[in-house]
Amino acid sequence: MNKFKLGLIINPVAGIGGSVALKGSDGELTQSQAFALGATKQSNHKTEMALSCLVTVKNELEILTASGEMGEDLSKRMGFNTRVVYQAACVTSPIDTQNTITALIEEGVDLILFAGGDGTARNICEVAPEHIPVLGIPAGCKIHSGVYTITPKAAGELCLKLINGEMLTLAEADVMDIDEDQFRQGVVKAKRFGDMLIPMDLRYVQAVKQGGKETEALVLEDIAADVIELMEDDEDCLYLVGSGSTTQAVMQALYLDNTLLGIDAVFQQELIAPDLTEQQIWQLINKYPKTKLIISLIGGQGHLLGRGNQQISPRIIHKLGKHNIHCIATKTKLAQLNGRPLIVDTLDQKINESLSGLIKITTGFHDSVLYPVN
Repeated sequence: MNKFKLGLIINPVAGIGGSVALKGSDGELTQSQAFALGATKQSNHKTEMALSCLVTVKNELEILTASGEMGEDLSKRMGFNTRVVYQAACVTSPIDTQNTITALIEEGVDLILFAGGDGTARNICEVAPEHIPVLGIPAGCKIHSGVYTITPKAAGELCLKLINGEMLTLAEADVMDIDEDQFRQGVVKAKRFGDMLIPMDLRYVQAVKQGGKETEALVLEDIAADVIELMEDDEDCLYLVGSGSTTQAVMQALYLDNTLLGIDAVFQQELIAPDLTEQQIWQLINKYPKTKLIISLIGGQGHLLGRGNQQISPRIIHKLGKHNIHCIATKTKLAQLNGRPLIVDTLDQKINESLSGLIKITTGFHDSVLYPVN
């Protein structure tokens, strides 16, 4: 099984102004003042508290990070399999954080773990794609953003759950920050700058339930509503709808005929081509600038690609890219796998490997989980 790819970013000067009453750490001038007043760096120590939770599974993960204090030094000292993907400046800046994020995304990390404060979260939010899960280790003076765990150890414990294959809910969390100059004058004025996806403990009992269990029909309606909202938000996108009863619920909600054991093409919520062959799919995705695949898994077995949908060939998967494969399933169906990872079994081993790791699965309306693919 492929190793879990953990992206790591440490803002070395996060929180540097806290102990010397500067009420923030943003900007070179504030950082210089903090050091002059005797401040010491704390973010690497807090990151160590988080990573200590992962020592028992160090052989199951690879840490991808930036050089020096931004992650390399600590990761190697703790004995983790470490790969540097970005060479940071000797005196780091927000540019180094953002360049590291870009490098981590190119490497296809499963999760980005970062240590900092609200300023660091803002820097990451500006460049991180919305589908990339992140998790913050609280290390700054200002922690108004919802992307941070309550303690550094809590961040490590959540990472451990992911590495162990536990199913965690994905939630959008606000990235907030305040004006430090006003804060020093006693004025707290927080502003929302965006949101990012974070993993949370899975809540099996959702809004549509009976006796604490999912009601299949209602959950399928919720999943369909989520997919239809996706289609409404991106009307210029071609949607390939895969086989199975879960995807059938989407087509029924659209009042469209569907091929239960085939692939149908939908554009602007209209069926434009049913029961497609591999060649027909290839021609379509080369005609439309944007294409997404809506797919579910085979219940009980966990096969995602390569069984029952061979029309989705390796060349099609390669052209689509992992981020355009939109998986849907009920939590009940996922729970029936008893923690076993999903399976991709195409004819191309490189494609299989490219799909491994964590995948976002829509499990309801605005409700999703992270689940491993082997």
